[in-house]
Amino acid sequence: MTELPAAPEPLGVPTTDAHTHLGTTEQKSGLVAADAVERAASVGVHRLVDVGYDVDSSRLAVGVAEQHDAVVATVAIHPTDAAQLGDDLDEALRELEALLGTSDRIRGVGETGLDFHWIEDEAGRARQREAFAAHIGWAKEHDLALVIHDRDAHAEVLKVLAAEGWPERVQMHCFSGDAAHARACLEHGAWLSYPGTVTFKANDVLREAARITPRDRILAETDAPYLTPVPARGRPNASYLLPHTVRFLADLRGEDPDDLAAVLDANATALFGDWGHDG
Repeated sequence: MTELPAAPEPLGVPTTDAHTHLGTTEQKSGLVAADAVERAASVGVHRLVDVGYDVDSSRLAVGVAEQHDAVVATVAIHPTDAAQLGDDLDEALRELEALLGTSDRIRGVGETGLDFHWIEDEAGRARQREAFAAHIGWAKEHDLALVIHDRDAHAEVLKVLAAEGWPERVQMHCFSGDAAHARACLEHGAWLSYPGTVTFKANDVLREAARITPRDRILAETDAPYLTPVPARGRPNASYLLPHTVRFLADLRGEDPDDLAAVLDANATALFGDWGHDG
């Protein structure tokens, strides 16, 4: 396991990590959920959204959320998992659907969507569309946020959403589009969630999208243990590193970091509902 980076300077105002994977973070770095929550709180990240990506991780996220006031959970079959499950997809979807309504700590359905980067065969992409449509239906039926994974599939994601109908609350997780795609999502009231990739030198197009995202529709996330922001890039990510991304976004947008932190926190509440926090 790789040693975790040093903690950044704490934010002056508490904020929320709008998308993280606590179980996978523990697998990658040994940082257990309780310590991840504590470290995050010590730098002003007082709430976390723990995101499921298959049946087991979804159950784990719900359990962690029930143990920690700072955490809420989402549940889903990730699009790459959906593509690879083959004939087992229907059973996985049934098991996942059975989780919905079992806990008030479940605040979202996702991450779901389409990933055409890793999945190139049409049969796999068809299974992704099937799972995505099911997740959209659950979000609407249970009045939950829909957390979308969209990689190299911008137009197709919008096509599926148009066909199925947009839920009331949608998070474009790890937003990776340009300003035009941002506007297309914003037309439907989506929240655009920016991870550490916005700090990477090559991502000028993504930074332009972040500049034009309205204050009431912007979120920040870690997607930990992945997408670690500069200056810790190359090391495992964790929720306590979110202040790097918050400060970068504030500088990019010409805003005060603490003011933006408060905005990000309020937007997470608007998307996922209110929830308490440890400490």
